[in-house]
Amino acid sequence: MSVFLANEQSTDVEVDPLRHLAELVVAEEGYPDSTEITILLVNPQEMAGYNKRFLKRDGPTDVLAFPVEELLPGVVPEHDVHWPPIMLGDVIIAPAYVTTQAIEFEVDFEDEMALMVTHGILHLLGYDHEIDEDAERMERRERELLNKVGRVRR
Repeated sequence: MSVFLANEQSTDVEVDPLRHLAELVVAEEGYPDSTEITILLVNPQEMAGYNKRFLKRDGPTDVLAFPVEELLPGVVPEHDVHWPPIMLGDVIIAPAYVTTQAIEFEVDFEDEMALMVTHGILHLLGYDHEIDEDAERMERRERELLNKVGRVRR
């Protein structure tokens, strides 16, 4: 599993547990070891720029996911090991925004960061929360995955 994690902001974040979690989520979803993903940690101003540019929304947000291709939850695309690796896409997280959110929801910062990593990756894998049934499925999967690393979903 190849997880490229770039920390381009100033909030204190332990990146190794996040990288490990990303590897676990992708593996638990059944993707091969050659799968690649990028996680980018940015400041709120940069996140607001991404949010405006790609989603036409004002202000920062906690996490954005930009999949390379449209996938279905629980369905791993066929992959020939002799071809390039499966590229899932990019997850962008604003830890300073997540800090504020953790305080607001009265949850542990590390739990909230773990949720953002898991949530973003599940979006790359085709999970969504636009309708209640899909949201319940995604939240259930988040809980299962976070429990595997001793984290709690709010």
